[in-house]
Amino acid sequence: MPRDVPTRADYVAWRTATTRWRDDDAYGHLNNATYYELFDTAVNAYLYEATGVDVRALPQIGVVAETGCRYFREIGFPEPIEMGLVVDKVGTSSVVYRIGLFQGPAEGAAAEGRFVHVYVDNSRGPGDRPVTPIPDVVRAAVVPLLRPGAQSG
Repeated sequence: MPRDVPTRADYVAWRTATTRWRDDDAYGHLNNATYYELFDTAVNAYLYEATGVDVRALPQIGVVAETGCRYFREIGFPEPIEMGLVVDKVGTSSVVYRIGLFQGPAEGAAAEGRFVHVYVDNSRGPGDRPVTPIPDVVRAAVVPLLRPGAQSG
């Protein structure tokens, strides 16, 4: 396994997603767009469970400012996908997540996503939402996910 492939030990929180027939593309592996849906699900499902609130109804909400994906090997239907979650940075108004996707017993991730939430005022309309500090309930939920040596500010 190449050195830059993350392993299961690199992640803190876990959840499992069921794959569906429609998740595969014409080549028989997971469609690229589905990786991003899984990243979004891993982050937001964690936030719902860890905070105990509807994060969409908070006075400040996290909007996606950046996403990316590194692919290491193919995955697809019918096996479930394990999603590992870790936080690289908690700033004043943003959180940087990494999500590893694993299928089967392999220790190395099949893919790893980068997902950045920036918090904005939820009382204003789209396009007119100033950046705000991360809500305390969210900060309390994401700080335990910080990888060793990560930044919190």
